[in-house]
Amino acid sequence: MKKLGNTELSYFCGQMSMIIRAGISSIEGLHMMAEDSEASPDEKKLYKDLQRRLEEGGYLHTALEGVGVFPSYMVNMTRIGEETGTLDNVMDALRIHYSREEEIRQSIRQAVTYPIVMSGMVMVVILVLLLQVMPVFRQVFRQLGSEMTGFAGMMFDAGDIIRQYAIVIVAVFAAIMLVVIICLRTEGGRKAGIAFLTNFRFFKKLRNDISTSRFADGLALALRSGFSPDFGIEMVSEIIDDKIFLNKIDKCKGMLNEGAPFDEALKESGILSGVPARMMTIGNRTGSADTVMKQISDISQRNIDNSINSALGTIEPVLIVALSLIIGAILMSVIFPFLGMVSSI
Repeated sequence: MKKLGNTELSYFCGQMSMIIRAGISSIEGLHMMAEDSEASPDEKKLYKDLQRRLEEGGYLHTALEGVGVFPSYMVNMTRIGEETGTLDNVMDALRIHYSREEEIRQSIRQAVTYPIVMSGMVMVVILVLLLQVMPVFRQVFRQLGSEMTGFAGMMFDAGDIIRQYAIVIVAVFAAIMLVVIICLRTEGGRKAGIAFLTNFRFFKKLRNDISTSRFADGLALALRSGFSPDFGIEMVSEIIDDKIFLNKIDKCKGMLNEGAPFDEALKESGILSGVPARMMTIGNRTGSADTVMKQISDISQRNIDNSINSALGTIEPVLIVALSLIIGAILMSVIFPFLGMVSSI
């Protein structure tokens, strides 16, 4: 069975949190979930497998690890919840965590997909003009005893080249679409796509905000569970896939091992800066580091949403203006000479 997605993980954690808080054992709760009429066959199989492992005398975290579809971060946090007797709170926090992870994933997809779709629509309109409209005008020009010259002639020649190499162009376009689909659908493709996009300033900042949100959210959960900052950071490293940010985490861990204060280590390593860093200083001194980390995660999430909305709000009018200018230039290059010929008749 494939790894569970963020939505499935959030649903599972939410159900387990409610079950445990209601005083129902994990075994009985999994039985109830397996008997749910709305559960898919794969979900029923998963719940029964977990139930069987628990009945054999294991813990929930060992059962989660054994089925192999849950992330190691969730398994470790479940173990912490069982050891500290706060499994219901940990499960509820994990529900929120994976719900936020899904929001981040959707934000990334929107930031990449929307410009591609808009650009594709612009290309389709231009191709229709070049391949369908321009030949009609050329035929009219020839009937009037003239030829298309200047910009209009260049556009018609471009249409001829596209028709001549249509198979090659279609093959290249299909290859590009295949690469895009791989980048969106597969784990390796997503990593390669993100690595390429982070060469651009906008996506580099966006990825840093995403990593900061994940880091702060995961660390808030670890600190709330009563664990030390260095242990919490070690655990949170498992949910970060940004190599640059991981280097900052390694630097932070090294400073903590040397006895540096938690807030100073976060600041000097570059994980936090500006307002979040000052917030963390106050939080560390007042003993509310977990609360502040949660606030920092919320701030980073808002930064992600604002960056994407701002970029999309800019891209749409730019593409529309570009499309209008291109279409206008093509049509005007044809219409003005045409009107001149008509008026001379």
